[in-house]
Amino acid sequence: MTTRSIEIYDTTLRDGTQGEGVSFSLEDKLNIAARLAEIGIDFIEGGYPLSNDKDKAFFKQVRQLDLQGARVCAFGMTRRRGMKAEADPGMQALVAAETPAVTMVGKTSDYHATNVLGVSLEENLDMIGESVAFLRRHAEVLYDAEHFFDGWKANPEYAIQTLQAAVDAGAGWVVLCDTNGGSLPEEIAQIVGQVKQHFADRELTIGIHCHNDCELAVANSLAAVDAGVNQVQGTINGIGERCGNVDLISTMANLALKKKGYQVLGGRPLTHLTELSRYVYETANLQWRSGQPFVGQSAFAHKGGMHVHAVNKAASTYEHIDPAVVGNERRILVSELSGRSNIIALTTKHDLQDDKELMNKILKEVVRLENQGYQFESAGGSFDLLVKRLAGTFTPHFEAIKYRIVAGDRDAGNHVAFAEAIVKLRVGDVLWFDAAEGHGPVNALDAALRKALQGEFPELSEMRLLDYKVRVVDSGAGTAAHIRVNIESGDKHDTWGTIGVSENIIEASWKALVDAFEYKLHKTRA
Repeated sequence: MTTRSIEIYDTTLRDGTQGEGVSFSLEDKLNIAARLAEIGIDFIEGGYPLSNDKDKAFFKQVRQLDLQGARVCAFGMTRRRGMKAEADPGMQALVAAETPAVTMVGKTSDYHATNVLGVSLEENLDMIGESVAFLRRHAEVLYDAEHFFDGWKANPEYAIQTLQAAVDAGAGWVVLCDTNGGSLPEEIAQIVGQVKQHFADRELTIGIHCHNDCELAVANSLAAVDAGVNQVQGTINGIGERCGNVDLISTMANLALKKKGYQVLGGRPLTHLTELSRYVYETANLQWRSGQPFVGQSAFAHKGGMHVHAVNKAASTYEHIDPAVVGNERRILVSELSGRSNIIALTTKHDLQDDKELMNKILKEVVRLENQGYQFESAGGSFDLLVKRLAGTFTPHFEAIKYRIVAGDRDAGNHVAFAEAIVKLRVGDVLWFDAAEGHGPVNALDAALRKALQGEFPELSEMRLLDYKVRVVDSGAGTAAHIRVNIESGDKHDTWGTIGVSENIIEASWKALVDAFEYKLHKTRA
């Protein structure tokens, strides 16, 4: 079977930034562009140079990067009505960007031309053709046919005329856009097939640009590829306006790993997909989607005891691919739904798996604690300590005797609120009293614990608190509800989660903090 290469066109830096809550600095955009180029993305759309100074600066500075063959695109629109292309500020900005390729969007829908742009159908065709012809003198031109599928359904004859105008003027690519995200895969395939047939005698790359308003963007893009397109446009993680764009992560993985006869990224492996996905989330300051296919934290997570038992024997029983292929990893979760197989899988490093009585004891304790509100799925550090305690291998490095919090006091002169924590600990035969201030009770407790313990345990200086989450377990109890606190901690080698549950949020936080410190000490002093 012959293999067809599908070009991947990334518009995270332009279309992706139209998503709610998404904003990139200039440095962010340059760093993401470099990451995209590293994995082999074919086209990187950098932004709209007429819209803001940041995008102008991006196109100037991106020239200094080694993009390993990736082509940077500036994005813009057709010339304005009643204006020559060479005199239009938008056209001039696209040329000034000095990119090897330019992506120009035009109206395909007769309704949009007459009612949104306010031009005649003939003038809209002139705007497309003249704009492409002008830009073609300076760069390769990709023509994005906005609202193409809606326009085709309303007036297929005019929709094809808009594409013809772009192609006749020199566009090397025409990209069919499902701008409203409302089309179905069978509609996409049928219309793409007709477009392919119309341009059968032209050397032309046809692309697809889908939005996800019906949660069909990946399915629509794959249907378009099967119907003959050779380029897919989208964003990393599917970020974008409204419900987002097609997720290039899932699209690339499906094309390369699932469908037959296609390759992406020049045939490179996809082992960096998970890293790239999370890098873009972190840069955009967005929460990861745990259930995101292929690269999410939960994509290869197993919780049911029967499932884990099967996966331990043959991973393919509940995994459609090896997670390492996309740079992800298998996770075994422990909960009240778990069986002994989960416990065995998670305690392998302790070499306790042959002790069936202990395995049952651990499982029973997990069920008991979960009934109180504990969840160990994101608290591997606390679970590890639980195993040690039940196995009789836990040796506490310190004994927490008591603590006290004074919170909400205000420095009236500087208008600053603060919290103060006082802790009493026993380390060996020595009693320690220490106090510290912080920007809240948890920060103050953390600081006081460090102050008391770092003299004896200097390795705690490299430990830091990364995340702090609070959740009400039984909201029906009102202010008397149990509170679950999850803390994520890390050092230069590792990250770990700990948990505390109590009716008192400070007590729950204290339990999670103590576990975090104990886990660090057990880890480094093992």
